[in-house]
Amino acid sequence: PAALAAAEPPGQAAAAASATGGDPRAGAGGSPSPGGADAARPARRRYMCSLSLFHYSEYLVTAINNPRSLSLDSFLLNHSFEYNLAALSSWVEFTLEKFVCPEMKQITWLSTVGLLMVIFGDCLRKAAMLTAGSNFNHIVQNEKSDTHTLVTSGVYGWFRHPSYVGWFYWSIGTQVLLCNPICVVGYTLASWRFFRERIEEEEITLIHFFGEEYLEYKKKVPSGLPFIRGVKVEL
Repeated sequence: PAALAAAEPPGQAAAAASATGGDPRAGAGGSPSPGGADAARPARRRYMCSLSLFHYSEYLVTAINNPRSLSLDSFLLNHSFEYNLAALSSWVEFTLEKFVCPEMKQITWLSTVGLLMVIFGDCLRKAAMLTAGSNFNHIVQNEKSDTHTLVTSGVYGWFRHPSYVGWFYWSIGTQVLLCNPICVVGYTLASWRFFRERIEEEEITLIHFFGEEYLEYKKKVPSGLPFIRGVKVEL
């Protein structure tokens, strides 16, 4: 501080300190200037809280719904190589852009939109898991159990695959929250492709399990994901 004061005319240094309230991060208007301290910290904290809550609640809801299938895998931390690669990519983009273009990480309204997407997506997914109860499983089942029933009430009356809809918007929301433009596009395309293939695979099984009952349900209720209609059935 002494060296900095000596580098400026005494009057100018005093005026600057008075205008900013003594906050070295602040500009003439008294607000932290772009690139000050760590302006990206709020977005990063929100992201880490959202990520932690998502994975913890996956385990918690599984413990409530289907304790027999509960394991460390229920956290979904080791979901897939692609999932971990996507997470790593988002961290790299966020870090690089924070230094190269710090003002990009200070778009508060955009980060807030992302947070709302995250909350909506996670709540929808957990509502779907709780509504399905023991019928919900993280792994597509190839054999129908005696207790397996077709759930069409609650959020399943809105979408055929509400848990996937929730995850889709949650994943994109995390990148909007971080103001990661590259990963917003990448996550959207990758998630859409993944869920299109997953839904087609799952619906083949559901048709095998429930036959005409599921086909009628499929006619009435949309998948919930944009431009994804599910498996095509030729009668």
